[in-house]
Amino acid sequence: MQAEIITIGDEILIGQITDTNSKWIAEELNKIGVSVYQITSIQDDKQHILKALKEAQFNADIVIITGGLGPTKDDITKHTLAEYFDSELVINDEIVEQIKVLFKKENYRFTELNRLQALVPVKCTPLKNNYGTAPGLWFGDDDKVVVSLPGIPNEMKGLMSEAVLPRIKEKFKLPYIIHKTVITFGMGESAVAEKIEVWEDALPSFIKLAYLPAYGKVRLRLSAKGTSKSILENSLEKELEKLYGIIGDIILGMEDSDLLEISIGKFLTEKELTLATAESCTGGAIAKQITSIPGASRYFVGSIVSYSERVKISELNVSPNTIKKYSVASVEVAEEMAVGIQKKYNTSYAIGVTGNAGPTTDNTDKTVGAVFIAIATPTRVFSREFFFGKPRRKVIERATIKALQMLRKEII
Repeated sequence: MQAEIITIGDEILIGQITDTNSKWIAEELNKIGVSVYQITSIQDDKQHILKALKEAQFNADIVIITGGLGPTKDDITKHTLAEYFDSELVINDEIVEQIKVLFKKENYRFTELNRLQALVPVKCTPLKNNYGTAPGLWFGDDDKVVVSLPGIPNEMKGLMSEAVLPRIKEKFKLPYIIHKTVITFGMGESAVAEKIEVWEDALPSFIKLAYLPAYGKVRLRLSAKGTSKSILENSLEKELEKLYGIIGDIILGMEDSDLLEISIGKFLTEKELTLATAESCTGGAIAKQITSIPGASRYFVGSIVSYSERVKISELNVSPNTIKKYSVASVEVAEEMAVGIQKKYNTSYAIGVTGNAGPTTDNTDKTVGAVFIAIATPTRVFSREFFFGKPRRKVIERATIKALQMLRKEII
C-alpha cells in the first residue's frame, strides 16, 4: 500500500515556511502500514495541481493533499479538485452551521466569505474539521483515494487523526511496518558498511537496511514489512543480536532510548552526580543537547558560554598566563575551563571546550576546525585535540558529539 503526499503553496517553494506537514503525515501513515512513495511540493497553480494529482494517482493508492483550502481567491485547491473529478461545487448546510457555531463561540462575525468555506464538490465526502473552518475532502473509489486537507498544521493533524487514518484502516487491508534504528559512533559510514557487509547481504528479503550518516555517528535503520507482526518483531530481534555481535563496540544504543545525552543523564541520575559545561566555540550547543532531555535539571547544573578571553578569566578563573603562553585555543585552556566551571558550580563532572569553529581564526595560531575538549572528573582532568575541518556548523556539531562521547566513555 503506497501513498503520495502533495503540499500546495508558493510560501513553501520560496522558503518562507518549512513543510513540516509532510513529515508528520508520512510518520503517521507509516505507523499504520502505508509506505510513502513520494512527497511533492507545488505552486498554487491549477495546471500544476492537475498534473501533480494525475501523476500521484498513477503512482499511489492514497494521495494526501495539504494547502489551498481557504476562502480567499488564492486558495484554488477545492475548485481544481472539482474540475479534476468533474464535480460541481455546492454549499453544505451542515458545514455552514458548524462554522457559525465556531464563530459564535469565538465572538467572530460570520460573513459571506466564510460561507464559501462550506462550498464542497458533490462527489466528495466532507470531513468535519473540529479545529477550523475548512472541511477535509475525501474522494474515493474501490482502489484509489484522494484526500485534501487544510495546510494549517493543527487542523491537518486533527483531521488526519480523527477522520482520515481511521477511514484508511477501515478501507484497506494494511501490512505491518516496523523500524528499529541503531546508533553507532566513532566510525564513518563506509567503514561501518565494510564491517557489516556479510550480515547485510544475508538479511531476509522482508528486512531492508538504510544508512543515515551524521556528524560523528551513523544510524542504521532496519525496516521490516509483512503481514505477521510477531514474525517481523522476532526476525528484527535476531538480526539486531547478530549486529551487536559484529559492531557492539561502536553501538551507542537504539534511537529514542539510548542517545548519548539520554545514557549520560541516566547514569548521572542513578549515581546522584552532577554536570556543568564551559563552552567557547560551541556557543552553548552542548548544554542545549543535554537539556533537550526531560528531567535534565536533576543532574545538569548550568553552563557558561565564555566566548571572550575576559569571561574565561573572570568567570572560569582561566589564567592569563596560560592564555598568553598557549592561546585561548589549546588543551591547557580547555582544561582550566573545565576545572573552573566544575569548582564554580561544585559539580561532579564538567566539560570545557574551546577552539576555532571558523570562518576566521580569531587571532590564534590554530587553524579553523581545531577544537580542544577537556573533561573534569571527581579525580582528574584530561583533554584531547581534534580537527573537524569546515564549515562552522560541522565543527560545532562534531565538537558537541565528541564532547558527549568523551564524557559518556569516562562515566560509563
